Amino acid sequence: MKERGPYGKGIERREQILDATLRTIAERGFHATSVAELADAVGLSQSGLLHYFGSKEALFIAVLRRRSELDIASLGPDPDPSTYATIIERNTKVPGLTELFTHMQAAAADHRHPAHEFMIEHYRRSSEVLTSMLQQLQDDGAISSSADTRALATQVLAMTDGLQSRWLIDPTIDMAAELESFWQMLIRSA
Repeated sequence: MKERGPYGKGIERREQILDATLRTIAERGFHATSVAELADAVGLSQSGLLHYFGSKEALFIAVLRRRSELDIASLGPDPDPSTYATIIERNTKVPGLTELFTHMQAAAADHRHPAHEFMIEHYRRSSEVLTSMLQQLQDDGAISSSADTRALATQVLAMTDGLQSRWLIDPTIDMAAELESFWQMLIRSA
């Protein structure tokens, strides 16, 4: 077996840091987790940890990017409303990641913030996936043929973001049930 060079080791270490950060924030929460704790979890100093990402914000953006990739992959090749609702339901089990996303989303409103470009890309990809799913529902006759699927995708993303924010304030809100109610209303109106 050929030995990997320093670049390969750096990539592997970065992945370990991302996995540990994802896990720690999911379990403890974004605001309850310090960079020092994350560094300890992977046996590094704070500066050693940040060396792999450049800054705390870049580390958190990398965590969000990883989570977004996992979410999109979990939808599979032919997503439907129930698979999308599964992601929303999963978010209730990792409130720290939902908290991180909501925090970075608000910060990204400032175009100078490091998360700004990530959020633009996140919403572009999410909108593409949702538009495709909604187009399939439209082709199947489940939603009105006159519905603008791109506009609906934007509305679904806005609704789920709003539900997440509300849920962080009031965890009694059943985000998945609220989303299911929306899908049923949309499908009934076809």
